[in-house]
Amino acid sequence: MKLRLGTRKSLMATTQSQQVADRLTALTGHPVELVGITTLGDVSKAQLSQLGGTGVFVSELRTHLLEGSVDFAVHSLKDLPTAVDPHVTIAAISRRDDPRDALVGAVKLADLAPGARVGTGSPRRIAQLRALRADLEYVPIRGNADTRIGKVTAGELDGVVLAAAGLARLGRDGEIAQLFDTDEMLPAPGQGALAVECLTGRPDLVELLSVLDDDRTRAAVTAERAVLAALEAGCSAPVGAYAADDGHTLSLTATVVAIDGTRAVRKSASGPRTAAMDLGRELAAAMIAQGAGTLMGAH
Repeated sequence: MKLRLGTRKSLMATTQSQQVADRLTALTGHPVELVGITTLGDVSKAQLSQLGGTGVFVSELRTHLLEGSVDFAVHSLKDLPTAVDPHVTIAAISRRDDPRDALVGAVKLADLAPGARVGTGSPRRIAQLRALRADLEYVPIRGNADTRIGKVTAGELDGVVLAAAGLARLGRDGEIAQLFDTDEMLPAPGQGALAVECLTGRPDLVELLSVLDDDRTRAAVTAERAVLAALEAGCSAPVGAYAADDGHTLSLTATVVAIDGTRAVRKSASGPRTAAMDLGRELAAAMIAQGAGTLMGAH
């Protein structure tokens, strides 16, 4: 049985979807056909926060799932809303690639001249970058990785910040000037992982796709996304979270940073991986108690 995989049409999306397709075929023998789908997030020039943030790349793919024109879809997990949709099931979360953020350009952040222009479309990145270098100009940009990197090559920008995992999937990790350690910049919840989604009403397909699931990654990102959900924040909010898994215990760190970079609430906690959701919720509650909620709308 040939399976139809719904994917955004960008090079990044089709590359990572093809990797998932190839792995599924290798593990199950089922051939997979990619079906390209255009989403609002792909055609609009507006910033993600103006489009509604989380879900802007997701809803169109889910519509095709519900209509039956595709069998399953692949998303960057950081783009998925945290709210549960009963019609769809995350059948698998692939083994996570490098979760860190990366600076593409000629030099590291510390070596950029005062006033240098750094591009990113993420309020989370801007807030944390400002905390590191308040003297730089942070320019909101949209577009695929090639377009963003092209602005550096053309001299419009001195650097751009992108997800390291995406750059590696595109074979462009050789252009990275700096990988930001999680002590410097916490990634978006779920960054580096891919979610494989299908209709809840197809238990046969849910089971088939589950061969792609990595339980350690699932536990880690469950904790991270629980923080995001408890803070009632979307992917356009300045929230970073990362959980490390040693095989038994999750060590979770999360932060909310005011968009001007001057104030932050950062907390860490650890607990059993079997209680990942509770760990994320409890950490978020501790952050809210320290004023995290007031920072999310702070400009």
